[in-house]
Amino acid sequence: MADRAIDAREVRNLVALFFDQAERFAEEPFVWAKRDGSYTPLTWRQTADAVLAAANGLAMSMSVGPGDRVIIVGENRPEWLIADLAVKAIGAISVPTYTTNTAVNHLHVINDSGANVAIVSTPTLAAPVIAAAAEADHKLKVIVFDDAESVIDTEIETKAWSDVLDAGRGRGMLEKVSSAKREDMCSIIYTSGTGGLPKGVMLTHGGILCNCDGATEIVKELGLGDEVFLSFLPLSHAYEHVGGIYLPICLGAQIYYAERVDTLINNMAEVRPTIMTAVPRLYETMRSRIHQGLKGQSKFRQGLFEKTLELGSKRYENPKSLSLWDKLVDAICERLARNKIRERFGGRLKALVSGGAPLNYDVGLFFTALGVRILQGYGQTEASPVISANVPSNVKLHAVGPPARGVSVKIADDGEILVSGEMVMLGYWNDPDATIAALSEDGWLYTGDIGHIDEDGHIVITDRKKDIIVNSGGDNISPQRVESILCLEEEVDQAMVFGDKRPYLTAVIVPDADWQKRWSNKNSVDKDHESLIKDPDFKSAISDTISRANNGLPVTEKVRKFVISAHPFTVENGQMTPTLKVRRHAVLREFREDLEGLY
Repeated sequence: MADRAIDAREVRNLVALFFDQAERFAEEPFVWAKRDGSYTPLTWRQTADAVLAAANGLAMSMSVGPGDRVIIVGENRPEWLIADLAVKAIGAISVPTYTTNTAVNHLHVINDSGANVAIVSTPTLAAPVIAAAAEADHKLKVIVFDDAESVIDTEIETKAWSDVLDAGRGRGMLEKVSSAKREDMCSIIYTSGTGGLPKGVMLTHGGILCNCDGATEIVKELGLGDEVFLSFLPLSHAYEHVGGIYLPICLGAQIYYAERVDTLINNMAEVRPTIMTAVPRLYETMRSRIHQGLKGQSKFRQGLFEKTLELGSKRYENPKSLSLWDKLVDAICERLARNKIRERFGGRLKALVSGGAPLNYDVGLFFTALGVRILQGYGQTEASPVISANVPSNVKLHAVGPPARGVSVKIADDGEILVSGEMVMLGYWNDPDATIAALSEDGWLYTGDIGHIDEDGHIVITDRKKDIIVNSGGDNISPQRVESILCLEEEVDQAMVFGDKRPYLTAVIVPDADWQKRWSNKNSVDKDHESLIKDPDFKSAISDTISRANNGLPVTEKVRKFVISAHPFTVENGQMTPTLKVRRHAVLREFREDLEGLY
């Protein structure tokens, strides 16, 4: 098969990248969405026609011009991709925004970005945007993909997406498509942020193209052909903005949109993706569900699974230790177990890619042992976002791989990882002080991560600079490491560790809901959640779990006391980011007094 990928180093802007590929693959399917129970596609040509119509319609009927900011709020769907490309085609700047945002969140983005137009997918998602627009310090027009008539009756000017497309049809290619340069700003992505107000990160066409080039070079080792991506992480996040739109375009790949997170496994079986990106939280959940599902299987199947894990782990960690008998049994495990597990993922998956947060070593080893390749990468919004990733030929589960092509990395005297290259942001929108703090005079980005580069040139991250706990004995402790070990226990769904300037660690624990139900049934306890977490026997069961996790930790990292949360950390209650990282300041706001009472 001819190479479908484009050399992103030779492309002048992201819109040109798309139109070049659309011309090559005109009538081939490109983006797929579930409609009436089955996946239906738009071809590359149909998508290109829609992008041109939307771009011309935005310019003609909504007065969007070069440099204007346009907010996009919607679930992952073809129209999201079309809107983003259309905005960029005008020379305007897209401002992707999370569907989980409240009116207060939207108000900050509207006022800070100065956007005059917001494109929203549904009336439900339009409601908080319109509420924010009513309080904004300037006028905002709202375009709605679906059922626009149900939101027309507001004081805010609203328009149907179909009307925008109709206004722009048949007007041909925009001049701006050819004039945008690599150094021009194309998007402002607001950091989800584990603390404080989100800052608008100014990204360029060249920065994202640099990411596409680096990522293409990494996945080429997998043997590229007609690739299929399954997209489900929010397109408003820099990770999926590249991994779910522009990398697939660069590779000439097809994109399927998952219905929901809870249908993901079924969608994988339907779509049969070749590459999929996700955050560690998803892989942790998958691991937990696989373990849980195994409990209902026969002793033979359980034994086969455990032997597959054992030998797969041995093969990764110390392949020379495999005896001839081990190799024979491992070959049987390959046929009877690993092949069936790969079928559950669709049967043609070349790699799962993990990013957005650190991947626990044991979780990575679990999938590797089961024959599912997992490549951990590293990045942040300010780097467009890709900095590094493991390459298929040299996977190190404890590391995040070597720098991607086009990325330079060095370690500061205090251990902070610094990066430079075309992918580094222009700065923070409307925030020169934060920009100065994040970028050196010669263009190096201060990542805020602590780590080192190993003998093979792989980046090893040990912690976030600002998250490190220094206990009263002066020991530096990585809370993320302790939390990830706690969350490997089946009884623990989420954890947040506390202990800065204290003699020992304490934690907020969120019990696993399924385990909690099983414990209640087994112990004939009929209590609501609020009462159950106060039950002495239930607390004792959690305490036993913490003790078990502590066995694998050094003295300074052991959790001595804990409180049990009455609710999970969620995006909705503000205690997790949209990419499922714990917002420590938000959890502490609720639990600080309880935690301090443990000392």
